[in-house]
Amino acid sequence: MDAPTKFVQIVDFETDRIEEMRKLAEETDQRLADRPGGPTHRLVLKDRNQPGRYLVVIEFNSHEEAMANSDDPETTRFAQQMAALCTRPPSFIDCDVEEMTELK
Repeated sequence: MDAPTKFVQIVDFETDRIEEMRKLAEETDQRLADRPGGPTHRLVLKDRNQPGRYLVVIEFNSHEEAMANSDDPETTRFAQQMAALCTRPPSFIDCDVEEMTELK
C-alpha cells in the first residue's frame, strides 16, 4: 500500500502590514501547537520584484490532513484575520508533492 502523498498549499497574498501578519501567524501557531494533522512545514517567501507580495508554502502529510485543517474553526478564523491584513484577497494553490529532493 502506498503512503499518502504529501500535500502543499501555496498562499499568494499582498500586504503592507507584514509584521502584523507575522504576529498573527505566531499567535495562531502557539494556539494550535499540539493539534494533530496540522502543517508540518511553512516557508514564507517575499517577492523581490513586486513589493508587498508574499508566497507562503505550507506542507501537510496528506491532502486529507490539509482539508481537515482547513475545516477547523481556528483555521477559518486565522484566514479571516489574515485576509483583513491583505491589500487584495489571498489566492490559494493546492498541490500534490510529486518529488522532493534534499540538496547539499
